[in-house]
Amino acid sequence: MRYQVIHDTIYDYSTPVVQSRHVVRKSPRNIAGQTTESHQLTITPRPQIVDRHVDPFGNPIAFAEIDTEHRKLVVSAKSVIETQRRENVDLSGTVAWDQLRTGMGSAKACDIDVVQYAVPSRHTPLTRDVLTYAEPSFVPGRPVMQAAWDLTSRIYRDFKFDPTATDVSTPVQDVLVHRRGVCQDFSHVALACLRMMRIPARYVSGYLLTRPPPGQARLQGADASHAWVSVWAPETGWVDFDPTNNQIPSEEHIAIAYGRDFDDINPISGILLGGNEHTVRVSVDVMPLE
Repeated sequence: MRYQVIHDTIYDYSTPVVQSRHVVRKSPRNIAGQTTESHQLTITPRPQIVDRHVDPFGNPIAFAEIDTEHRKLVVSAKSVIETQRRENVDLSGTVAWDQLRTGMGSAKACDIDVVQYAVPSRHTPLTRDVLTYAEPSFVPGRPVMQAAWDLTSRIYRDFKFDPTATDVSTPVQDVLVHRRGVCQDFSHVALACLRMMRIPARYVSGYLLTRPPPGQARLQGADASHAWVSVWAPETGWVDFDPTNNQIPSEEHIAIAYGRDFDDINPISGILLGGNEHTVRVSVDVMPLE
């Protein structure tokens, strides 16, 4: 499928910003099953410098320097992306999770790009509560991908999607207690559980095609960024799981960036001189193209 994705972020500041420096992660990755046909990033006010790099996780990023005084910042990304349906994965055809965990102790088990995703991060602490929730999915001898799918399905059943229950700073501990949150929270819960078992798992940010109710038109800008997880096994490489929707992502999921957790893939981060308080508005539109 081909999509046009428009992702706008608007900051309004209570006092003028004299200078600002920003890192922008809105450029889709070129990966197996996904190709970026075009990508345009527009920043207003216009930056004096825009440098494009690849971060340590392989994500394309743009570094922008703005020295024009402003009280509003608009960062707009417009991309055309083609995705292909992914082949079904034999979830039973992977090594047992406990054998994989034992092998992760060897430097020869896999390269550092995999090992770095098997350790905790700020949003995925390893605690007794995490272990208690994870254990039912990790029966001794169960293939790692079957365990990951069981965990995905349990999170989908046990947690309620509630955008008012959390914010970007809500810890996994609170999400486990209240069993409410959004895709970011459910992904962090899944990652914490997987890493508790020393299974490499990474945070994926991106977009998901949303469909309006029958007979109703799509609302422009009503989509949102999405998040899910990707799990590694030597037989399959990385396989994606979406605990918010109880799915193995395919052609309707569009990946933007990979990281250890949300901190690594925040769409826009930076430092400001001035600005004081601010409000932010985000609009995402994922449109299928004929």
